[in-house]
Amino acid sequence: MATIQEQKIIVLTALGEGDDVIIQHAIKLAFIFKKELCLVYNLPSRKQKEACREQLLRYVQKIKEELPALIVSTLILLEKKSALPDVLAENHEGVLIVANANRFKQYSSSLSESPIPFIFVHPESQIIEYNRLVQPMDLRKENSDGSLWCSYFGRYNEAEIVMVAANDKSKEGKQNVAKNVVLSRKLYAKFGIKHTVYKGSRSSFRNAFEVLDHALASDCNLFVLLGSSSITPLDYLVGLPERKIINKAGKLPVMVINPRRDNYILCD
Repeated sequence: MATIQEQKIIVLTALGEGDDVIIQHAIKLAFIFKKELCLVYNLPSRKQKEACREQLLRYVQKIKEELPALIVSTLILLEKKSALPDVLAENHEGVLIVANANRFKQYSSSLSESPIPFIFVHPESQIIEYNRLVQPMDLRKENSDGSLWCSYFGRYNEAEIVMVAANDKSKEGKQNVAKNVVLSRKLYAKFGIKHTVYKGSRSSFRNAFEVLDHALASDCNLFVLLGSSSITPLDYLVGLPERKIINKAGKLPVMVINPRRDNYILCD
């Protein structure tokens, strides 16, 4: 298992416009979780490798001038997009990926196979404290993965969590939502994390969209979203719910956790 020092906050750079803001958010997260920062570029072809390396090193130089104590590394890969998160997690100790929200379509195949969460940041987003999280709570048991990450922000950054529970009509749906809320509250209480629970008006199917409206109208600074449990050809045609949420979220960062994979955990 990786140590605290080995684990990395990954930045997926584009070596162009928007990288500076994405990197600043990743730096904030690296300080919160006391992790190394790793700037990554996934090559479209081998021919560009040296020029890309030089650009990444310029990024590192700028960071080290301002924050000499921060451990920063670079990584240039040539991987299929769908395989990229596995390579970053298994071979390079990545625990969290920060990416440009405007490039979601480019990263969607990576996200659907990822064993580590993505945080999508709008390139015009201000640097934030990541201390007030909003979490939709639906009937899926994988909500525990979202709650675990919320607890990390609570433990390491004294973040407050606002849960909004889905309002399902079926008996089984109600029971599953209630169970998820109880388990999450127990986890937050264990670590003394301040949290609040509200009951939404929508079912699990539309809960995230209702909760996003709440987040945008409040002082929330991170929306924690459990991704799609299944993906159909129609989803690729009309767009994944995650993409719609991220587009609507605007400058609010969105953490997306993949329920289709077991998630890596932070080393304490």
